Amino acid sequence: MAVMEPLKEYQQKRRFTKTTEPVPKKKSSRSGKLFVVQKHRASHLHYDLRLEMDGVLKSWAVPKGPSLDPGVRRLAMAVEDHPIDYADFEGIIPEGEYGGGTVMVWDRGTYIPESQMTSDFGRGELKFTLQGVKLKGSWVLVRTKGRQWLLIKHRDQYASTADITLSDPRSVVTQRTLAEIAADEGGNVAKAATGDPAVLPRLFKDGLKRRSPATSAKSSI
Repeated sequence: MAVMEPLKEYQQKRRFTKTTEPVPKKKSSRSGKLFVVQKHRASHLHYDLRLEMDGVLKSWAVPKGPSLDPGVRRLAMAVEDHPIDYADFEGIIPEGEYGGGTVMVWDRGTYIPESQMTSDFGRGELKFTLQGVKLKGSWVLVRTKGRQWLLIKHRDQYASTADITLSDPRSVVTQRTLAEIAADEGGNVAKAATGDPAVLPRLFKDGLKRRSPATSAKSSI
């Protein structure tokens, strides 16, 4: 498969005969400024922030998830570019494959650049306004060393000391928890449940049963 250079690393890390993740393809969304945050319980729980730039999703793994508190600086590790279609991916990456575990579309929307994104990416400072379901307002990504960046919320009307990862843990597409996604789609439920805060008692009252996924919201791509 011929792949544009920005997605070469993405392709090399995955076996598409084993995983249902989108195949690498450079394209643009309708807005051209898509963002997504995916909650991912792989070897450890983390959140993947992705911003559309130049036909791909520039991506950062945020171990503790985004914070609405401007006084909190969250480590964000730059990872390989992902295809635009990845913004719709919610489900299971098979165990033994790269990133094996459960993936949730935790937040999604568009962003407004507050800087020249392509050139400022090279300089290591990106400023942008998020227009998501959960994340809104002004943010900055600042590179500190190598692949290490910091994700920081700017002070505005959307700043808060509340922990949104605890107060709003469900998918914006299907309203499922990680454990429900795993149960619905044949994943490791016990592993996924460790990513759900204070795992909802009703899920395990009589054992988590498979059920039909909620109707998906219309794709933003």
